[in-house]
Amino acid sequence: MTAVGYDSPGGPEVLRPEIVSVPKPGPGEVLVRVAFAGVNRPDVVQRTGNYPPPPGASPIPGLEISGTIAALGEGVTEFIPGQQVCALVSGGGYAQYCLAKAGHCLAVPEGLDMAEAAALPETLFTVWHNVFERGHAREGETLLVHGGTSGIGTMAAMLGRHFGLTVIVTCGSAEKCEAALKIGATHAIDYKTSDFVEEVARITGGKGVDLVLDMVAGSYVPRNLKCLAPDGRHVTIAVQGGAKAEINMAVVMSRRYTLTGSTLRPRSDDFKTLLAQEIVECAWPLVEEGLLRPVMDTRFPLAEAAAAHTRMEAGDHIGKIVLEV
Repeated sequence: MTAVGYDSPGGPEVLRPEIVSVPKPGPGEVLVRVAFAGVNRPDVVQRTGNYPPPPGASPIPGLEISGTIAALGEGVTEFIPGQQVCALVSGGGYAQYCLAKAGHCLAVPEGLDMAEAAALPETLFTVWHNVFERGHAREGETLLVHGGTSGIGTMAAMLGRHFGLTVIVTCGSAEKCEAALKIGATHAIDYKTSDFVEEVARITGGKGVDLVLDMVAGSYVPRNLKCLAPDGRHVTIAVQGGAKAEINMAVVMSRRYTLTGSTLRPRSDDFKTLLAQEIVECAWPLVEEGLLRPVMDTRFPLAEAAAAHTRMEAGDHIGKIVLEV
């Protein structure tokens, strides 16, 4: 089969097609003939050598796919060959065939385009866990999300709207702010022309937000804390602005803040299966009813994965980038 890999870390140009063996599903796994693979920021970080695959994972990039089940591993009874699924995977998505844990697969409902299906798992699993499970978001609360037009940002805005949250996002241009509002954000702040701390205070009448979903970290963390209301929660899911931050712990104590974070890829298979089950119960009905669809940016052929990474790194995309296999 054809897959996209690289010999050594580097820029997008190191990605190139290669011929590798079709993997065989083990117990509890399915083999998926891939239709589309989502492109995500962790793929870029892996390509640069800063996010190695966890033990046992495929070295081929790609953390989410859609396609048709080609073969079942021992013990798999919930799916049948030929069934369309999308799946969260720990690697291997940039290929014609990919292994997935059966418990990490979601049945693609009628009316959901396969490109859209491939764009759902990584953002849906990440946002659901970090906003609603780890962040304990509740109806009527206010959420601040950085990167409002990214895959994560757009999913957070849409899910937040469906579950009764007021969502404030930050974006890097007036055009992106306009797009974010159309997608589902309640308020959008152009961080290049405004101080988001001051804008959050203005929007919330000085109260602050209940929850921050942070993909920047670094110098943003103390500014994020200034945006939080008492008893607020700060959830970090990426460190694009730097892994270290200096904060006043006396403020954390006096305002009773909760600081947490997570990475999804290295979590156990059992954890991801439980997370998938909760998504099927709570969020997937929105997909089945046509009420939740990912925001799509650009499709690239699998062989042009380098161009897809170049677009992601440029930061001009709105929503999800996918590879057509």
